[in-house]
Amino acid sequence: MSQAVLIRPDAGWSLSLYPSAGEAGGSFTYSLRPRRTYVPGTPAQDPVRARSEAARRARAKVRRYCAAHRLNRLGTLTYRGAGCHDPAQLRLDVAVFFRALRATCRSGAGFPYVWVPEWHKTDHGLHVHFAVGQFIRRRLIDQAWGHGFVHIKRLGDLAVGSTSLQEARRAAGYLSKYVSKSFEDDPAHTRKLGLHRYEVAQGFQPEVKRLRGRTADGVLAAAVQLMGAGPSVRWSSSEVDDWQGPPAVWAAWG
Repeated sequence: MSQAVLIRPDAGWSLSLYPSAGEAGGSFTYSLRPRRTYVPGTPAQDPVRARSEAARRARAKVRRYCAAHRLNRLGTLTYRGAGCHDPAQLRLDVAVFFRALRATCRSGAGFPYVWVPEWHKTDHGLHVHFAVGQFIRRRLIDQAWGHGFVHIKRLGDLAVGSTSLQEARRAAGYLSKYVSKSFEDDPAHTRKLGLHRYEVAQGFQPEVKRLRGRTADGVLAAAVQLMGAGPSVRWSSSEVDDWQGPPAVWAAWG
């Protein structure tokens, strides 16, 4: 049985601010917390909720990464013929693809990107959705892939005057749908060999500033001071009648 016996020295409100992504989120930490009886590697007590929370965290990471680096060009890589049905082989092929792009586009220098695998609705196997933040010639993408077909476009269906940040958030929305779908797919098609549900270029994680305070307004005020303006969107768990979990807040700029 769980007992609230552990005292948290970091009690209070904590907020994680991602300035380059224009986003902040945080929650309240109670001074006492229950002693967990969960053992890593064992089934969760509520598998449905656990998958939902894992999907939410994954979507948030993809959104912040895309926004921070203004990844506003969406692409798709598809195999010819019978396709690819091996998740490990897919990852090898995609790794070679991005290495080839690095060598061709920036003389070997790295650049941020996100990619998500998806299973075809038919028996064609896997294909890949990815986002980048720079113009890359279609010919170079074709040469780097070499396994079939490619498609890439800059998002242009937003309102006139939309910024690259807004474009990147739209791109993140598309990729997040595929990330969420991976949590719903047949278990035989997910998490094979411990493979990730999405991948990002290493070395480009958004900077994060940790803010602490006694109240939600206090930590949000500190974020506003760092950002130089108030958020365009603000959300609080107090607005949700059946909210489960500690009090939480979220804000976005731009």
